[in-house]
Amino acid sequence: MRSKDTIEFLGLWESLHNENFKGVEFDSFKKQAGSNAFTLSPQKWIETTGAIGMVSKSGRYGGTFAHSDIAFEFASWISAEFKLYIIKDYKRLKSDNSSRLSLNWNLNREISKLNYRIHTDAIKENLIPPQLSSYQISITYASEADVLNVALFGMSAKDWREKNPNKTGNMRDDATLNQLLVLSNMESYNAILIEQGKAQSERLKLLNELAIRQLKTIEQINMDAIKKLEEK
Repeated sequence: MRSKDTIEFLGLWESLHNENFKGVEFDSFKKQAGSNAFTLSPQKWIETTGAIGMVSKSGRYGGTFAHSDIAFEFASWISAEFKLYIIKDYKRLKSDNSSRLSLNWNLNREISKLNYRIHTDAIKENLIPPQLSSYQISITYASEADVLNVALFGMSAKDWREKNPNKTGNMRDDATLNQLLVLSNMESYNAILIEQGKAQSERLKLLNELAIRQLKTIEQINMDAIKKLEEK
């Protein structure tokens, strides 16, 4: 505890977690730290600054105990191997968290692709007359895909590319998790509307209403979940 780095770490921790921390006394310790004459015990630190990050007890069953943040810092200073394990474990946890987020996004993307197959099958069976050229068929598919794009994103795929020339992929690759979830529902719904013989303009209006309604519902569910967490 004679090290200036240690004193600064302890002071920063207390400043973040202890509203009654005595900053003036801390500054005095920080100025003296590192000099040959400077000594500091856990008990003196606690009594002088009102620190709460450590507890020091005398006697047969006494000892010094610290919050895990502080204990890890001291252990890292004592053992380079321990410090390396902490770094590796932290990186693993960050990687696992990123993987879970990526998995959720990819899952909704795959659901969207699966429902799109249902959607395109309905187009083929109900909208494409016989004896059309391959080019005409592709134009029909593109038009129907843009019905969903406009209903959900407010623009066609071409509009999106013109507004985002530097982005790779397409507008659906750039979608949020909520948008992808709603998109999968829209594709199934559009297939039903096509089978019912609804005109494209009517389907566009109905799909847009569905997108707005479902996105608002998901947002409300998310807000309610956040409020519950804040109340705990």
